Amino acid sequence: MKPLTLSRLFLQCTILGAILFCVMVLALKFGAIHVSLYGLGRDLLRVFLGQSKQISSEYSLIVLNIRLPRILLAVFVGASLSIAGTSFQALLRNPLADPYVLGVSSGAAVGSILALLVEPHLALAPEIAAVFTPLGGFLGAVVAITAVYFLGRREGRIDSNTLLLGGVITASLLSALIALLLTALPSSNFRGMTYWLMGELSAVPSRPLAWVLRVGFLIAAAVIYMTASDLNLLLSGEKEAMHLGVDVRRVRIVVYVAASALTGLAVAMSGSIGYVGLLVPHVMRMIFGSDHRILIPASAFGGAIALVIADTLARTIAAPSELPVGAITAIAGAPLFIYLLRRRLA
Repeated sequence: MKPLTLSRLFLQCTILGAILFCVMVLALKFGAIHVSLYGLGRDLLRVFLGQSKQISSEYSLIVLNIRLPRILLAVFVGASLSIAGTSFQALLRNPLADPYVLGVSSGAAVGSILALLVEPHLALAPEIAAVFTPLGGFLGAVVAITAVYFLGRREGRIDSNTLLLGGVITASLLSALIALLLTALPSSNFRGMTYWLMGELSAVPSRPLAWVLRVGFLIAAAVIYMTASDLNLLLSGEKEAMHLGVDVRRVRIVVYVAASALTGLAVAMSGSIGYVGLLVPHVMRMIFGSDHRILIPASAFGGAIALVIADTLARTIAAPSELPVGAITAIAGAPLFIYLLRRRLA
């Protein structure tokens, strides 16, 4: 493992940030309506210079009010799921772990649906109503990971293979519960909720909710990054980490809660988008190594890049119709999951 320096971390994050910026600009260009790259660059410069009034109203509606908020949401969701996947893989020392496989995404989806069903019957203040669905997603994710955690315990220790099996079983049970909850929805909302469960990014959050998502993401990501050195030591085993002074129980609880919060926030806004937390950490690990002090921010940038590309494909392949972005990520992630599973069992 190469020694970490601030300049090395800054350089790699700068490179990934530049790639993300280029991908976002291209995502702004592509869509059902053609936008020239020259005009896009010119008008983005006007926005940065505070000259938004010179932009046509039609162009502003398409690029700034529809595509840009959706792209920013894809950045948030991709980064959240990738950091959560990196955390789960480090804790369990298992390359097959991610929020989707462990059932955390399904738990967050159940919590979000329950919140949507209950919210109309409660007289909530607008400030509370704005965070009610993400809160339901977070609580659902915590309940799911807690159930999987106890299923994976064996003689006081975590068995990663048993935990993964417990995650698959829990996800199956929660999927059946989701199907039952969908029958309680009005028929007018059934199609939209079903599409949401397949993963979609068209529901742009309101300004208060966007602030809640930003603050929640920054806090949870910062908490996980503060445990990066401990996660490095955990790669050699829990006993070895304990001998080196790591409070394994504290790290496990902190990372589980923070990763569940990231998953809950992401699922509450985009539905269940699978395999991002599985695919991206492996790619970043192959490029940057297994030092979590670099791997965590690299996975955040990588997840954002991957999901922006996937959402752009979902918007353009069958334009003017849209495909669920979860279908695009599943097509890319499922073969990798099969490869990793066969490699691990070989």
